[in-house]
Amino acid sequence: MALDDAALDALFRNARTHAAFSDAPVSDDELKALYELVKFGPTSANSLPARFVFVRTAEGKEKIKPALSQGNIEKVMAAPVTVIVAYDPHFYLKLPTLYPGADAKGWFSANPDLAEETAFRNSSLQGAYLILAARALGLDSGAMSGFDRAKLDRNFFAMNGWKSNFLINLGHAAADVELPPRLPRMGFDEAALFA
Repeated sequence: MALDDAALDALFRNARTHAAFSDAPVSDDELKALYELVKFGPTSANSLPARFVFVRTAEGKEKIKPALSQGNIEKVMAAPVTVIVAYDPHFYLKLPTLYPGADAKGWFSANPDLAEETAFRNSSLQGAYLILAARALGLDSGAMSGFDRAKLDRNFFAMNGWKSNFLINLGHAAADVELPPRLPRMGFDEAALFA
């Protein structure tokens, strides 16, 4: 079943990246509903390596602040929620449950490079699913790099060994901030080909 134009507009055509948010809170229930959609996005061998930290308390914001590049500090500190999209390098330990039809755990436990590549790639996918799920639920987002991964990982993941991938600010866009015109996109002939 194809989505109608209104849904496609909300997810893609009219959706924008936001840097400024209102002070309207994002509830626990909204964040749980968000994850309930994200978990259904496809990943290699149903590996689900992404881990999400929803940073929204003053203590959490102060913990993330030292790892941010100067240009991202104000945006993160003002956003109702900043999601650390991370991954578990040992995601394969869950594969006997998540992918019971084969010994998928062995594919990765014996090959650390493949495990790292798979975890990073698939957590990136899951972060993209989170952006689309947020849009589908009426939330706005602003994904960003611009942080010291090693510092962030020390501050948040010393106890579990997860690794950060990127950040996403979440909330409701500030109504009084006018967005600049949408930047150009490449046409099909510039970015794709048939083979």
